[in-house]
Amino acid sequence: MEITYIGHSCFKIKGKTLSIVIDPYDPKIGYKLPKLSADVVLVTHDHFDHNNLSAVSDSRLVIDGPGEYEIGGAFVYGRSVYHDEKQGAERGKNTMYLITIDGIDILHVGDLGHELSQEDIEKIPNVDILMVPVGGKVTIGAEKASELISVFEPAYVLPMHYKTLDFSGGFELDGVDKFLDEMGVENGIKKGLDKLTISSVKEDSEGTEVVVLKPTH
Repeated sequence: MEITYIGHSCFKIKGKTLSIVIDPYDPKIGYKLPKLSADVVLVTHDHFDHNNLSAVSDSRLVIDGPGEYEIGGAFVYGRSVYHDEKQGAERGKNTMYLITIDGIDILHVGDLGHELSQEDIEKIPNVDILMVPVGGKVTIGAEKASELISVFEPAYVLPMHYKTLDFSGGFELDGVDKFLDEMGVENGIKKGLDKLTISSVKEDSEGTEVVVLKPTH
């Protein structure tokens, strides 16, 4: 399985028999959008920097809300959470997705804006790869992202939704370095990889590896 970071909160997952794109963005946030195609498109919430469905061709299924879905041997569980700490009163609802593909569990939490409840956590039994916003301001930031990692103890963390030199989305974000400092890891960080390639996740993997993927935009 290959995971490519397109930019912002957008990833492409390429499995053995299925491809998935999550949260394609509108280029007006400052990032170019490469040509994308996928069997499945996931949208965590209906904001312009996450819901550009027209940018993805050849999709057979679009998932834009909670529920359980199965396609091509992959399973997707969408759970409703909130974009803020006031039960959606400020920025609305958000769907986080647990994707099981090629035997690997990937959790993309979208624009999560609050600490998860115990019930939320119990509904997510295993996370091998966590895709988590770290830019703060309109989502959880470095500290709460670090706490979420401690809860799920994934093998890999892919930070997303943070400030870069090209970002011009009209709202403030922190850069990724604040999150890396919060994590306080030296040897457990990899930067600048073009993609994350995984065949399996060992049950006895030691600790969590933070992988800062190079965006393709």
